[in-house]
Amino acid sequence: MGERVLVALGGNAMTGPDGSASPGDQRRAVEGAMAHVTALIGRGHQVTVTHGNGPQVGNLLLKNQLAADVVPPVPLDWCGAQTQATIGTLILNALGERAAVVVTRTLVDAADPAFGHPVKPIGRYFDAAQARRFERLGQTWREFPGRGWRRVVASPEPLEILDAPAALALMAAGYTVVVAGGGGVPVVRRPDGTLAGVEAVVDKDAAAAVLARAVRADVLIIATDVPAAVVGFGTADPRPIGRITAAELGRLHAAGHFAGGSMGPKVAAALRFAVSGGRAVITSLEHIGEAPSGRVGTVVEG
Repeated sequence: MGERVLVALGGNAMTGPDGSASPGDQRRAVEGAMAHVTALIGRGHQVTVTHGNGPQVGNLLLKNQLAADVVPPVPLDWCGAQTQATIGTLILNALGERAAVVVTRTLVDAADPAFGHPVKPIGRYFDAAQARRFERLGQTWREFPGRGWRRVVASPEPLEILDAPAALALMAAGYTVVVAGGGGVPVVRRPDGTLAGVEAVVDKDAAAAVLARAVRADVLIIATDVPAAVVGFGTADPRPIGRITAAELGRLHAAGHFAGGSMGPKVAAALRFAVSGGRAVITSLEHIGEAPSGRVGTVVEG
């Protein structure tokens, strides 16, 4: 009997090799990624899939910006929901029968300090005049010297994957389920108990760790573009990490061995899941079929 596995796909699984995000490139990339997911299913594992959506949201934001004088820009939570459905449809077509997509909301705290300090860059670079234009629409923009101005938004901590019960019901019925794409649509709970979307993005890796617990996964596989996490990446002495305890990896993470914009969030997510009793594997997309065996990638256990 196989294990219950959550596969968290990075941006390299959603775009062309050069990062291009044309419809054809996205379709081919998703089909290639799903071949590896199908291999996992073929080994008897019950698989759930989550994924990134950065390039896709970036495209929607560019359309917002170019057409801002003609059509009112849609809020960021709408962009997240749209990309969940679009990417989810590509995944469903690649997987075939007995697969389903849950458009998913992720609960965040309205008082999260991140809302007061938006630092997550999204979308494309513009010049200062264009940035001023969008700031008048209530957006926050930041200059990146040598590259231009880019919008920044809050990235609050995920508290709960609200639609995980729907995913569990579909899993119980034998479906391969796609959940919490892009970290989920961020929502806050109002004082009267109702929910409202917010202008924020949830880190997809952090959300994957929360989702893995919610769907009772045995293994969280974080797929990236390298075979394993590395100590000394970019130096003359890079050392790939194989099997490691959460405590050991936590010490390396605290010492600053993993870049904040790339491997750092993946290591943090692996730690978050492993300390709760699960097993996390960080490895390249082409190795995810073997990841539950523990023979590939960085394997993190509590």
